[in-house]
Amino acid sequence: MKELSKTIDQAVKTMADKEGKYLTFTLGEEEYGIGILKIREIIGIMPITSVPRTPEFVKGVINLRGKVIPIIDLRLKFGMESIEYTDRTCIIVVEISGGESTIQIGIIVDTVSEVLNIKSEDIEETPTFGTSLDTDYILGMAKVSGAVKILLDIDKVLSSDEISAIDKAA
Repeated sequence: MKELSKTIDQAVKTMADKEGKYLTFTLGEEEYGIGILKIREIIGIMPITSVPRTPEFVKGVINLRGKVIPIIDLRLKFGMESIEYTDRTCIIVVEISGGESTIQIGIIVDTVSEVLNIKSEDIEETPTFGTSLDTDYILGMAKVSGAVKILLDIDKVLSSDEISAIDKAA
């Protein structure tokens, strides 16, 4: 009984750690959220210089006030079909942990929605989809106004190998 109580306490603490403000955005029909502390800025789509021999989801780099920022298309990273960029398409510049350092990358999303304050009781664990599906990059599922928003752990969306390859390309 004591171990069950300890396990429940850990689960409550884990959910409480996920509570906070999230920037929400859309990819196709789905809504996602990234912790606001990971966001550096949001910019409109701009010319992207492609870098040869990078994965398909790496669109290239941009010059943002004198700093070269690698850009990835999150739709392509998640296996969705590519679409034409519109005036609502945005680049969210995020800071991710890449091993012993942090790097800034831009992620292309269809539209940016809003900043939401999500309480721990509105966040559920990521459902298990079987053993062969890696869902480590999902922090949890937020229930907001009758809809579900997928909360991303942006540090885990890219593998460490992908991060180092993107960092070298930039």
